[in-house]
Amino acid sequence: MGKEFREIDVAEVPVEPEQVWAAIAIGPGIDSWFMGHNEVEGGVGGAVRGAFAAYEPTHAITAWDPPNRLAYGGEPGPDGRRIAYEFLVEGRDGGSSVIRCVTSGFLPGDDWADEFEAMQAGGALFFRNLVEFVRHFPGRTAKPVTAFGPTVIADWPALWAALAKELGVEELTVGAKVRLAGADGVLYAVNDQTVGIRTDEGLFCFMQGFRGPLVATHHIVAPDVDAAAEEAKWAEWMAALS
Repeated sequence: MGKEFREIDVAEVPVEPEQVWAAIAIGPGIDSWFMGHNEVEGGVGGAVRGAFAAYEPTHAITAWDPPNRLAYGGEPGPDGRRIAYEFLVEGRDGGSSVIRCVTSGFLPGDDWADEFEAMQAGGALFFRNLVEFVRHFPGRTAKPVTAFGPTVIADWPALWAALAKELGVEELTVGAKVRLAGADGVLYAVNDQTVGIRTDEGLFCFMQGFRGPLVATHHIVAPDVDAAAEEAKWAEWMAALS
């Protein structure tokens, strides 16, 4: 069995297409909203390479038309698993742009449903990250910080409730004003498996890891970020939630 999928996300942002291109087609730009550390070898035949914990994908670039179209994807695995991304950027009057992201591929096996749900939730967060970053931090880049918290066996609702309490709100809802580690922020993305918080220092994201842990995927714009120190800090912070 398995599942073919195709997801489309669309948003308008108040920046020129060239600024969107810098966020989707340059390594430090991708680092500012996607997971882990990324490198780009530009042009058709080049590649987008990622590193998120032990996951280190290489996606061949199949379309490169700055600043309007970028497409890349990995080779199918032995079980047929594959994923591909396409970004279409259209300039509008007044210096704004429409971003369209198409994510497609195939998930193998009879247990594809849980993986597809996690992929949808994560994909929605990362696209929202892209929109938030180019909108609120134009022309800047962020340092990616990845930290792992406690493994949650079953009671994710209780953990999200604990996170809400720590943030100073009764419920996790988009638009709510929060307090995160001493900084004022706002919730810009919430679904069953992810939460995104924006402060003046960047984007702070929490995700339900596919195999059980709470994962922080932050993007910090403050200067001179010590990634190792931040990872230790946030791992301890998340451990205190349980």
